[in-house]
Amino acid sequence: MKSQLDGINRSTINDIVQNVQNFPISKDEVLELIEKYDTISLGMLAKTIRDECKNDLITYSRKVFINLINLCRDTCSYCTYKKELSDSDLSILTKEQALHIASQGKRLKCTEALIVTGERPEQKYPEYREWLRKNDCSTTIEYVDQISNLILEETGLLPHTNAGTLNYDELSLLKKTNVSLGCMLETSSERLGGKNMPHEYAPSKNPRARTRALENAGKLKIPITTGLLIGIGETLEEIVDSLILIREINQKYANIQEVIMQNHVPKYNTKMGSFMPPTQDLFLLTVSLARIIMPHMNIQVPPNLSPNYYSTYINSGINDWGGISPLTIDFVNPESPWPDIKDVKQATQNAGYNFRGRLAIYPEFLLNKREFVPNKLWNYITPLSDSSGLVKEELS
Repeated sequence: MKSQLDGINRSTINDIVQNVQNFPISKDEVLELIEKYDTISLGMLAKTIRDECKNDLITYSRKVFINLINLCRDTCSYCTYKKELSDSDLSILTKEQALHIASQGKRLKCTEALIVTGERPEQKYPEYREWLRKNDCSTTIEYVDQISNLILEETGLLPHTNAGTLNYDELSLLKKTNVSLGCMLETSSERLGGKNMPHEYAPSKNPRARTRALENAGKLKIPITTGLLIGIGETLEEIVDSLILIREINQKYANIQEVIMQNHVPKYNTKMGSFMPPTQDLFLLTVSLARIIMPHMNIQVPPNLSPNYYSTYINSGINDWGGISPLTIDFVNPESPWPDIKDVKQATQNAGYNFRGRLAIYPEFLLNKREFVPNKLWNYITPLSDSSGLVKEELS
């Protein structure tokens, strides 16, 4: 059995770092590391890999969260984002409302418009279908496209949409107006879709559906953000399987721009309200494993979900804090306020790293994968970015 005394020496770390940079680590090798070393040791390994494979930057995106439509056809046992038509906090934003939020964000030097909707609500709510029809749309994704184009043209903010499991045609449509998209894998375990499990009533969370969306985005050369939700009943081996699946998709299509490691924060008014969240040790272990399995990937931990552990995440191999808003709340986790950007910057610099703003599309795609960016979008990206692909210093 491993213990907190099972440290890892510098020579072993260096050997593993060299190996994982040149050869993808296998599942068996990952499980062997977990069995042999403690979380602190694997964090040291992950941090060393990060320092070898990435530069000395830890980035974030200054954003507004546009809670466009929070109706959803699915029901997840841990979710409070989904609302019903009768709820007082139902959100069905008009074009004018969405544009107003984006315009406020522009004044606060935001560069990203995060557009979030529930999963295909038009399939469940006839009243909402009628609302879409009155707005000259037949689907939510058509409406998102119109909103995205309006935000681009009127504010210059760069749209990034999270709208669930999109099909090929929907992805193709949003590619024209979004510099990147988001689709959380959450888990590769189909077991979590079984009876009395978190995804029992959420068919869009089926791993095969999510994988298909990520692969279709790859075929279309769309930069996409994905990630895992840790602590909803999955095993450690299933977490390893999920990370390796993401790596395999990226090896094939090179379109995964970021992997979010998100800890489940139980919400009192859900079926999983009394569910224990992942321990800090387990969560740090999974963050480290993400870096070990994907040495060159951008790995993110949302700072608002564990606001007191900035340095430990840095020491576990992350290189990004995700989107932070100076204006809007996190509507998916409303009980977890965004930290002050100055505080995150200070913590990052105290750990010995530089802190810079990035766009909703990572520098790698602007510098080395320009075929992932439609010509039209360069007109909006260029005024915001510098020669390194990051946000211009004067806009940060």
